[in-house]
Amino acid sequence: MAITKTAAQLELMQKAGHLAACCHREVAARLAPGVTTLEIDRFVERWLLEQGAAAEQKGYYGYPYATCSSVNHIVCHGFPSSRPLRSGDIVTIDFVVNFQGWLADMAWTYGIGDVQPEKERLMQHTLVTLQRAALMATPGTPIGDIAAEIGRLGREAGYGVVTALVGHGIGQKLHEDPEIPNDGCPGQGPVLEEGMVITLEPVFTLGRTGDVLLGADGWSVATCDGSWGAHFEHTVAVTGDGPRILTCLPISPVGNSQRTTRQ
Repeated sequence: MAITKTAAQLELMQKAGHLAACCHREVAARLAPGVTTLEIDRFVERWLLEQGAAAEQKGYYGYPYATCSSVNHIVCHGFPSSRPLRSGDIVTIDFVVNFQGWLADMAWTYGIGDVQPEKERLMQHTLVTLQRAALMATPGTPIGDIAAEIGRLGREAGYGVVTALVGHGIGQKLHEDPEIPNDGCPGQGPVLEEGMVITLEPVFTLGRTGDVLLGADGWSVATCDGSWGAHFEHTVAVTGDGPRILTCLPISPVGNSQRTTRQ
């Protein structure tokens, strides 16, 4: 069942989204070879508390960290670690901001140091797919249309599409209806309504299948074939004036790069 938000509730979610995007900008400035994802995790938790917000996923079903930090072949829900990042790595930092009880969810894949061109292309294409999917988040659009477009864009570029992971509704709970798959059939599924807030999160891999498996920690999701993956996520409000990306700021997909990709 669709869960819609009032204008006042959307404004609180917008504040949470703004904090998520600002925090990602701070993360991007700190990521570099030699930095650990555990250091980034501690920074994010501290920074959010200083802004009067909190990291929602810490404690969520027992999850022990403020962020998910997924390096290379880990595509989602990776644990932060004390292993220093190396030049050439790619890492997805994913966290949920709680501001006065309302949530925003944002994930970004960053390149560390000198990243191979094929990994750069993977990140850029996954980001473009997210942007195109967000433009489709309008009242009256079947979720199957968005899912099908995500899947098509991934497959046509030759990437594996991770269908085991999905976007979702969000509000005062992290996971609300509806689910937004990363592949599907046009015209099928629930129809988006004005006032709904959803996350969109394409996950593509350099492997062909996109098949994944759950790690021994019970959380981390890795590619079965060891290929590297990219994951980008925005929180998007469905409004009568068009999609409203709540987690939008100028962000670079390459952590130590001077280039900026505008969303």
